[in-house]
Amino acid sequence: MTQMGLATTVEAGRLSLAEKAYQLLVRKITRLEITPGAVLAEKLLMADLGIGRTPIREALQRLAIEGLVSHQPNRGMFVAAISATSVQHIYEFRALIDGFTARLAALRASEGEIRELAELQLLLVTATDEDDIDSYVELDRHWYELLAQAAQNIYLSEVVPRIFNLHLRLWFFISRKIGGWHPIARAHEEMTKGVVDALRRRQPEQAEQAMTTYISGRHREIKELL
Repeated sequence: MTQMGLATTVEAGRLSLAEKAYQLLVRKITRLEITPGAVLAEKLLMADLGIGRTPIREALQRLAIEGLVSHQPNRGMFVAAISATSVQHIYEFRALIDGFTARLAALRASEGEIRELAELQLLLVTATDEDDIDSYVELDRHWYELLAQAAQNIYLSEVVPRIFNLHLRLWFFISRKIGGWHPIARAHEEMTKGVVDALRRRQPEQAEQAMTTYISGRHREIKELL
């Protein structure tokens, strides 16, 4: 192998470890296994995840950009707190971004994308019925990413997946507070069905309304729990 080829292989391996560290930390943080406000010490994470310092550092930097991790000068990295102010900012942003994404998707989605969104919506219902939260989370992530794709706006395609993990952590926060995830899953499924129905009819206002009504409901619910 040439020196350049070896360097490329090493870099690919390092990037895959960084992605692995990111995925593991996302799961632990969004599911509140690492609690809001907890310190993220690199040495402890290295031991816990079995991954080296550099990939973990890259993963933490990525999580900081997403807003799940905060850096406090001279103190280190911490899991971002869940506060009334942060929750308000997240839901205000989601109402604008996710609502507008649904509106554009109603105007621009292909028939194939609408069919796939409808299929994912039914799979979400099945995952709830089967109490399969891991499948539910991945189906939900795919649904939002596909909706952003259907909006045919490159910036929405970048932003919507990025804010998904912020939404997901609050979703787990609510479910833990109320003693289960099924009630909020059912509300979410009602929203996804409403959006898909509006997309089929090419009704942008109704698609946006279905999304923003759901987001407002989650916002009200979490404010009562904080």
